[in-house]
Amino acid sequence: MKADMLKDIDAVIFDLDGSLVDSMWIWQEIDIEYLGRYGIGLPSGLQSKIEGMSFHETAVFFKETFSIPDSLEEIKKTWNEMAWDKYMHEVPLKPGIPEFLAGCKERGIKLGIATSNSRELVENIAAVHSLRNYFTCIVTGCDVERGKPSPDIYFAAAEGLQASCDRCLVFEDILPGIRAGKSAGMKVCAVEDEYSAPDREAKKTLADYYIEDYYGFFEK
Repeated sequence: MKADMLKDIDAVIFDLDGSLVDSMWIWQEIDIEYLGRYGIGLPSGLQSKIEGMSFHETAVFFKETFSIPDSLEEIKKTWNEMAWDKYMHEVPLKPGIPEFLAGCKERGIKLGIATSNSRELVENIAAVHSLRNYFTCIVTGCDVERGKPSPDIYFAAAEGLQASCDRCLVFEDILPGIRAGKSAGMKVCAVEDEYSAPDREAKKTLADYYIEDYYGFFEK
């Protein structure tokens, strides 16, 4: 039963894209449009190469790999602007999230976000979906030295939530994120997402749990 996942858990930490909101699909669209501005086609396998990188690490990768003339700050500013409209109008919460967050808050389970995305975007997304009051800690990849699959971001989130790592449950949708949570000594639940469908069986093997949605955790 899903409720068993929360036994002996003091804090729940979400990855953002693909785990809390259904947004992984937009980044390939943005990459195609952004590189197209420089006459560059989307290279095969690009998404897998940048999975788990922080927003800053991804900007460095793009600048060095594709010889982008803009500064790193200009690249990140452009991406934020391109992504924001999509996040505001086209990105829904994962199924069952409102009920799950309310159930956790009611039971005193602390909630945090650990995302490779930019702080500007995650704060805006939280505001659009009225989520900010649920989360006492938001950590981004730019807040730590190494992005996922390093456990740094999850260590930082546990510290911010004042929770022991072995009493944290992580929700992640991609393999680097699952590895990051496991390396931090946390329980990890893999989340179904169309973007990572080819890795579904690997996700199930690596994670402690697997869900298709967030309904049913607090059934009466």
